[in-house]
Amino acid sequence: MKIIKRNGAEEGFDVEKIVNAVHKANNEVSEENRLSEAQIGLIAEKVTALAGDLNRAVSVEEVQDFVENQIMDQKAFAVARKYITYRYTRALIRRANTTDAQILTLIECNNEEVKQENSNKNPTVNSVQRDYMAGEVSKDLTRRILLPRDIVEAHDEGIIHFHDADYFAQHMHNCDLVNLEDMLQNGTVISGTFIEKPHSFSTACNIATQIIAQVASNQYGGQSISLTHLAPFVDVSRQKIRAEVREELADVGVMEDTVNRIAEKRLRDEIKKGIQTIQYQVVTLLTTNGQAPFVTVFMYLGEARNERERADLAMIIEETLNQRIEGVKNESGVWVTPAFPKLIYVLEEDNVREGSRYWYLTELAARCTAKRMVPDYISEKKMLEFKVDKNGEGHCYTCMGCRSFLTPYVDEEGKPKYYGRFNQGVVTINLPDVALSSGGDMEKFWQIFDERLELCHRALMERHNRLKGTLSDAAPILWQYGALARLKKGETIDKLLYGGYSTISLGYAGLYECVKYMTGKTHTDPSAKPFALSVMQHMNDKCKEWKKMHNIDFSLYGTPLESTTYKFAKALQKRFGIIEGVTDKNYITNSYHVHVTEHIDAFTKLKFESEFQQLSPGGAISYVEVPNMQDNIPAVLSVMQYIYDNIMYAELNTKSDYCQVCGYDGEIQIVEDGGKLYWECPHCHNRDQSKMNVARRTCGYIGTQYWNQGRTQEIKDRVLHL
Repeated sequence: MKIIKRNGAEEGFDVEKIVNAVHKANNEVSEENRLSEAQIGLIAEKVTALAGDLNRAVSVEEVQDFVENQIMDQKAFAVARKYITYRYTRALIRRANTTDAQILTLIECNNEEVKQENSNKNPTVNSVQRDYMAGEVSKDLTRRILLPRDIVEAHDEGIIHFHDADYFAQHMHNCDLVNLEDMLQNGTVISGTFIEKPHSFSTACNIATQIIAQVASNQYGGQSISLTHLAPFVDVSRQKIRAEVREELADVGVMEDTVNRIAEKRLRDEIKKGIQTIQYQVVTLLTTNGQAPFVTVFMYLGEARNERERADLAMIIEETLNQRIEGVKNESGVWVTPAFPKLIYVLEEDNVREGSRYWYLTELAARCTAKRMVPDYISEKKMLEFKVDKNGEGHCYTCMGCRSFLTPYVDEEGKPKYYGRFNQGVVTINLPDVALSSGGDMEKFWQIFDERLELCHRALMERHNRLKGTLSDAAPILWQYGALARLKKGETIDKLLYGGYSTISLGYAGLYECVKYMTGKTHTDPSAKPFALSVMQHMNDKCKEWKKMHNIDFSLYGTPLESTTYKFAKALQKRFGIIEGVTDKNYITNSYHVHVTEHIDAFTKLKFESEFQQLSPGGAISYVEVPNMQDNIPAVLSVMQYIYDNIMYAELNTKSDYCQVCGYDGEIQIVEDGGKLYWECPHCHNRDQSKMNVARRTCGYIGTQYWNQGRTQEIKDRVLHL
């Protein structure tokens, strides 16, 4: 059994420390009020049993709560008072400065909570440690100075989650859609150097990766680019190559058809090199926060402005999919699945049916998904229904990260605008805590719900106000040179924070557990589903109310909990104990999702979740868990076609693993040993995470650096839907 210390380090549970602590308090009282040795032994025994019953690593605070309660059970009230006083005194001392201890555990790589906070950050690398160290200082400033005390306390207790507090001290925002078109067509500036419009496709790809790296270093969330913005440069290269071929063959006197045929072959080679540049540079780049850029690449034929551009875009998409199917080589030279760039493929009438013009791309996408877990799929049909602007027109566009969607926006000229927009940040409400705090009383539930939502509202306004007054000089690549805007030097970004240009997100988590506690049934049950939908609608109504109040685009967001799924679960267990079906896991369910253990087929799941996805306009994604599908591509295509007709945004979760010790490339297993979960090769039983490659879908994107115990249990519990 393990215990997590206050600085995040994990060590073995030592019952003698409990005995010693009780002895210290015992010796502080008169002899007639003291506990006997037998009573102290019984307290230690019961505390150990209670900690063991949690089936997870227990925190120091939880153990101390157990000790306190057990002393009280022995009627040793004088001893209990001394023990409580000692805890309070130590807490005051710790409150003076905990940052130093946190940073030291980061440097020594024994902070378990931070080590597994981000499944795409390696905490042993200097750049990651530097980012985490800066984050600890930022969190300390945020907690002590920048945020109101009640918001900090609500965050600590797991009532809400104030996301990315490690970046809050700086004037930084969350996700964005990079206006790559503007930057490539009109030029940009990188590190003080003017970059003019590229004269070839390969140069455009190279500039795009530099832009991606610069953007990633100036915000903390995901970014998206569209391959459509690269498509015009295919024809630029085509004309350039044709001229070169004509010159080379001028003395031979070949026909123009021959020139074009040779040029198209060379053009394909250039497209291959350009896409290779994007894939390998994104994978190998380390930004200032110590990870590869969290970038999404959007593949949508419908964005092309003419047939020539559409055909060129199709070539780019084809090459992108082929290179992702191949993968990248790991340190052993074996082809494995990279985490980034994330790929999104739009299903549309021209590619979704067999016999349609671009059906070959959809077949290729299916093969890619079966082998490498991407692309994910957006249904143009459903998105045009869901994303309707003020003029009543539907739009199809990419999300900003793994699932964060902008709301429809029409500029002053009446034109829809998405690229160049961004999200200000997220605060998430813990829905199971609202339900449990109500004790099952429906009237009390709605009262507490409103109180918690108002707390989130105030926390979100803290985020907004932190960005207000930010000068464009803080991140020139974003605000001055086209990624998000073309503001003047010294100009504030304030006008971009209002009127719907940017969004700010009310996140939510644990709808399943909330409904389960309040109704006794899963939200897939027809009798419980109306309550689940009413909870979603209530949050949407609040967002509309706040939007009207502030002229800020509040939007409901299905939070992709990563480490926070464990944090919320532990907080619920601490506050309410173990309740079957509600708090008996070391994780809570992401957003509106069907519980990972619930047996439901892929098509029923997608159809059910589509209703909830529509009520989560600020971001949502649904998935189906599938076995190895590489030999069953027709089944993958069937799911994709069902997505097109029924749900806006979805993905298929497969597995992609490799053991570097024995060469096993099947599924790496999760095993339990001593109350802790480990990743283990079923062939050679290797548990060294540095000697295996594991890729799993975590929260809409692929994680490759492992996860905390809560998320690992959630992955272990997943059932197949196909």
